[in-house]
Amino acid sequence: MTKTLLIVLAALVAAGNAAAATPKLTASVSDPLNISLRQGTKKVSHLKPGTYVIVVRDTASDHNFHLTGPGVDKSTSVGAKGTFRWTVKLKKGSYTFVCDPHASFMKGSFTVS
Repeated sequence: MTKTLLIVLAALVAAGNAAAATPKLTASVSDPLNISLRQGTKKVSHLKPGTYVIVVRDTASDHNFHLTGPGVDKSTSVGAKGTFRWTVKLKKGSYTFVCDPHASFMKGSFTVS
């Protein structure tokens, strides 16, 4: 291979890595008493540190989705139904998500390491 071709290939590889998609998580809170966080179809229990997009689907006016952990404290409002998009940087540690009015039983957690 020529030197020019190698430089072009290296640039393409670098550009492809830079444009890699940010991982997407889907949060859901709904009636009667459902709350979840998934990556694809799998419930989230462990993630690697990094930046994630979380799409929250809140379909119930009596619930909210509240995520807390190291450096993160994001929530939808009780009464606000809709789809919300957050970009969060998850660091090593433990995270919890709850419905604030029903936190004793509408809850989940995961670790980042």
